[in-house]
Amino acid sequence: MEEKFNFIEEIINKDIEKDCKKIITRFPPEPNGFLHIGHAKSLCINFGMKDKYKGECNLRFDDTNPIKEDEEYVKSIKEDIKWLGFKWDRELYASDYFDRMYESAVLLIKKGLAYVCDMSAEQIRENRGTLTQPGKESPSRNRSIEENLRLFEEMKNGKFKDGEKVLRAKIDMASPNINMRDPVIYRISRTAHHRTKNKWIIYPLYDFAHPLSDCYEGITHSICTLEFEDHRPLYDWVKINCGYENGPKQIEFARLNMTRTIMSKRYLKKLVDEKVVNGWDDPRMPTLSGLRMRGVPPEAIKNFCAAIGVSKSNSEVDIALFEHFVRDYLNVKAKRAMVVKRPLKLVIENLNGEEIMKSRNNPMDENDLSQRDVILTSEIYIDSEDFSPNPPPKYHRLVPGGMVRLKDSYILEYLSHTEKDGKVTEVRTRLIEDSVSGGKNSSIKVKGVIQWVSAKYSSDLLVKEYDYLINEGEGDFSERLNFETEKIYNAKGEAFLSESKLYDRFQFMREGYYMACGKKENGKAVFNCICSLKDSYK
Repeated sequence: MEEKFNFIEEIINKDIEKDCKKIITRFPPEPNGFLHIGHAKSLCINFGMKDKYKGECNLRFDDTNPIKEDEEYVKSIKEDIKWLGFKWDRELYASDYFDRMYESAVLLIKKGLAYVCDMSAEQIRENRGTLTQPGKESPSRNRSIEENLRLFEEMKNGKFKDGEKVLRAKIDMASPNINMRDPVIYRISRTAHHRTKNKWIIYPLYDFAHPLSDCYEGITHSICTLEFEDHRPLYDWVKINCGYENGPKQIEFARLNMTRTIMSKRYLKKLVDEKVVNGWDDPRMPTLSGLRMRGVPPEAIKNFCAAIGVSKSNSEVDIALFEHFVRDYLNVKAKRAMVVKRPLKLVIENLNGEEIMKSRNNPMDENDLSQRDVILTSEIYIDSEDFSPNPPPKYHRLVPGGMVRLKDSYILEYLSHTEKDGKVTEVRTRLIEDSVSGGKNSSIKVKGVIQWVSAKYSSDLLVKEYDYLINEGEGDFSERLNFETEKIYNAKGEAFLSESKLYDRFQFMREGYYMACGKKENGKAVFNCICSLKDSYK
């Protein structure tokens, strides 16, 4: 069968046929926030090219804006990449190249291709023009090379205030591409940098620093998202005029957009700063650290990214598809456990002593035939939703005059129940002898099978479930923010669950997939809901 290639691979294959001997890519995050699920797609593509073509992939921090960047973000980004299972060849920083970038800017001035401009940011914006009208040239545009060299050095030496002067590339104020209308490539900012501290007070802008960093590192293919397509002419202009005619090739792909998911670091930071969530790693956040704390396996994220593929046009992916891949992975990998989120005491009047039941740890894993002991006692807990004194239509659980099967155990027959203030507090039943699977009465037909835990051999759990941060619909995120995103249940579970370690994942039967948080609150082991059992993706 002929191998199929996506459009990025087709470009790389042609370059290899020409003269490209080794493929070198890079993942270049700005350390101004935590990585989110959208970045996972870029990670899979860039590191995927490394693996496919036996090349290299660098991790380069584009740290050219000290106002927004922090060492905390650098650390989190590295942890997230490692968690996804990727290994970078070199750890690099754009700030390592500040001296070289300064010399490249000086080179452009000497070529008459850059000038120091006195206009404010607002004035530059006002004079940039529109899609139908050309921009207006700056009064500073025709300064002499000698004056520009002097002023640029004075910018570096701190003679001017922040924003008083900038260095602009001298390209074409009438260009149909607004990015080419004399873009700013250096600005003054007296902000301590997380690595270079106070060495510099001028910093290169992204559109200047990024292509140069790629050139300095010998990147062959600069793979980025589609919003940078209009910046490609500027990318090429910088690399060619700074002496890298045969430099990297920029290739753009469609970024990942998902329904009911925020894909903006700026807005995610706002949620953190305004304490809508409890930090960047809150399980409700679409950050990789948030997904990790929710319990999403890294393998499921990579399977999802592989399935959605690589395209040239933007689209929105239904979040149900992402959850489908999470569920698909956990269905085989997660061990089973019985938990009741809303405990209701049930008494089995004719059970004397205790009986050991057997339950498969994972019936979906063909390689795991192991079973665990589940002890049945005369007092157990069932979920309060599994008994109804006034059942609605098509209710197939325990009702007055009815029967129900306990998972991997006996069939129970209703006897009576007690209520207090209109709420059921206890249900009394009797078990049907020999109704365990294989017994002579096991063929009695009942419509419902429910989970249960022994009152004597159970553990107290705190089960947390989460809804999406934004509601469905159109409009700004702030208008669609969902403030009812967390539910907490004081649950009862099988005894062994209280000893679960961080990242242990289980299917709570008939409930969903959950991850142990590795901690206790008020003596109760905490579990986060990863996703429900129901798969809504079609």
